[in-house]
Amino acid sequence: MLHFTKPPFNHLRLYFHQIRAKSIRPYYKTRLENDDIVDGYTRKRKENQEDRLQLYKSKGQHLLTNPRIIDSIVRSSGVGPEDTVLEIGPGTGNLTMKLLEVAKKVVAVEVDKRMVEVLGTRVSESGFSDKLTIISKDALKADFPEFDLVVANIPYCISSPLVAKFVFGGYKFRSATLLVQKEFATRLLANPGDSEFNRLAVNVKLVADVEHVMNVSKRDFVPVPKVDSSVVIIRLKSEVPDVDLNEWWAFTKTCFGKKNKTLGATFRQKKKVAELLNLSKVTSGGNLFKEKLVGILRDAGLEDKRPSKLSNEELMYLLALFNKAGIFFQDKEKPRDINASFADL
Repeated sequence: MLHFTKPPFNHLRLYFHQIRAKSIRPYYKTRLENDDIVDGYTRKRKENQEDRLQLYKSKGQHLLTNPRIIDSIVRSSGVGPEDTVLEIGPGTGNLTMKLLEVAKKVVAVEVDKRMVEVLGTRVSESGFSDKLTIISKDALKADFPEFDLVVANIPYCISSPLVAKFVFGGYKFRSATLLVQKEFATRLLANPGDSEFNRLAVNVKLVADVEHVMNVSKRDFVPVPKVDSSVVIIRLKSEVPDVDLNEWWAFTKTCFGKKNKTLGATFRQKKKVAELLNLSKVTSGGNLFKEKLVGILRDAGLEDKRPSKLSNEELMYLLALFNKAGIFFQDKEKPRDINASFADL
């Protein structure tokens, strides 16, 4: 029996018809029409152009249509017959259908009610209803049930907060195999010293390891996005540092606000000095407080260092020195908010 957390529209009858924008190359149109992955949902409604399902690039609605890539993603994830798989943004179900063939259960989170209707119909007609649960909510706001793996073509517009939710949300899972924008994957994979090293990588790699699997051409999506994509696998570390995450997130935001500035230059900024003075448990005035900040950096040998060149161990050491001196980066009264902390990455 197919389960919905919210009932689907009873009177809305939508069948998926693949959109072929004028900008798509003729070769791609021909290949798409011959792919089994779109099966009857394209061919059945081909004669009625008005029944096409409109997709919105602004919402990150780019459907993966290449069956070879879909097969590769499922194989790379290591999903088995005893696994419950969490999929975010299933769309019309191209990846979902392949997951249902090999997994024990799939939990699909989809906010677009039109997609929910199409996915539910498609799965019912394929005989997999008893293996699928659809959560019709915003993935950033939904509470996920227990799962073993994440396998998803995640919406580009929520990539950062969604990855943060996986790795910092307290979920226990074996791995997350994600299809993301290539540029986003590059930032996730960056290491200290790389030109792309950034706050996203610093935070994710505190608690997880990231592996690159393969690149995916933009021509394998409908509608065609502006950039290529990559598949990455994220695995949680068995042991993580004992650090206050709220404080760590706020500290790395300060350090990487201008990642190519030296830490000395960052902590001398008048606005930053005033902000930290307001948050910290110290009684010294503005100029004295600024000298205290710079003095800690100097004693640590990091005054002239750029954050993009530092390891997590060096950054944690510096944070510990600041906290020991009564200097804090986060309001202790505010609750932890993962979405807000990573929304701007």
